Amino acid sequence: MIALTPGEPAGVGPELVAMLACEGGQCTAVRRVAVTDPALLRERARAIGLALEVIELAPGEPVPPAVAGQLPVWPVALRAPVREGVPDAANADHVLETLTVAARACLEGQAAAMVTAPIHKGVIIEAGHAGFTGHTEFLRDLCGVDEVVMMLATRLGEHALRVALATTHLPLKEVSAALTPALLERVVTLLDHDLRRHFGIENPLVRVCGLNPHAGEAGHLGREELEVITPVLDNLRSRGLRLEGPLPADTLFTPRHLEGADAILAMYHDQGLPVLKHAGFGRAANITLGLPLIRTSVDHGTALDLAGTGRADPGSLHVAFDMALDMVQASTAR
Repeated sequence: MIALTPGEPAGVGPELVAMLACEGGQCTAVRRVAVTDPALLRERARAIGLALEVIELAPGEPVPPAVAGQLPVWPVALRAPVREGVPDAANADHVLETLTVAARACLEGQAAAMVTAPIHKGVIIEAGHAGFTGHTEFLRDLCGVDEVVMMLATRLGEHALRVALATTHLPLKEVSAALTPALLERVVTLLDHDLRRHFGIENPLVRVCGLNPHAGEAGHLGREELEVITPVLDNLRSRGLRLEGPLPADTLFTPRHLEGADAILAMYHDQGLPVLKHAGFGRAANITLGLPLIRTSVDHGTALDLAGTGRADPGSLHVAFDMALDMVQASTAR
């Protein structure tokens, strides 16, 4: 059973969840439950012309088999009325509560995975959650783990393109200081572990970007490759991990260098994700590795300008849902 959180209630998330619930195929292969205010889903489905039957359950109540056009809901009440396209900071706690309920359902064995629609970080910060930086870090803290890794995945021709990040939501000027040997070792080890655990890859090959142009040009364009990245990779290679790098990022994302790689590790957010989103925007999933649960998400934001119009594309939510199901099956098979 997969738990769905619609994210920012004024964004496209609620209607994307409603669209997913109205389709058959893979989407009805497993039970699914939305964690939100039932009235929000009813109103948004009605606004975009979907005939969606919302089945309100008690919190944590067992979920019936999936049927196209029906969606069970574990209720989490909105704190304020919702106007499409206009976020209200009063609903920030509603959003965080939906994530908490879904994550705890996974931790307690009620759900096998959670799939999240986009949230609005700025609104949550404005509501008083000053340290909030995103789904990834919120779930890390909620689950009580020290390290998580953000990875996005899409299809590139016949092959999967997976791009993981050594650092995530940091200003660029802070990346070098954050990229310590201890951090990089944890990230690479975790990435290797979860490629095996959740994707069934027995001996994954990870190609690693350098931080600087030309991977530092032998120290002439920066010393992070010499002093941090290479020593960590050498140490992990001696322990049996299949790692190549550090490699210049400007040529790593070419077909010849991508061939055979199970994942690419980029050093910072905008080093790797623009390439992946260029290749598969709307057909990619955001995956959080390192959690004691399976969590996938969409590759886009709240699209406030599309909320309530019916023109939002559910493609990425489909990919995230299918990816979560694949990960559950791979993990179960091990």
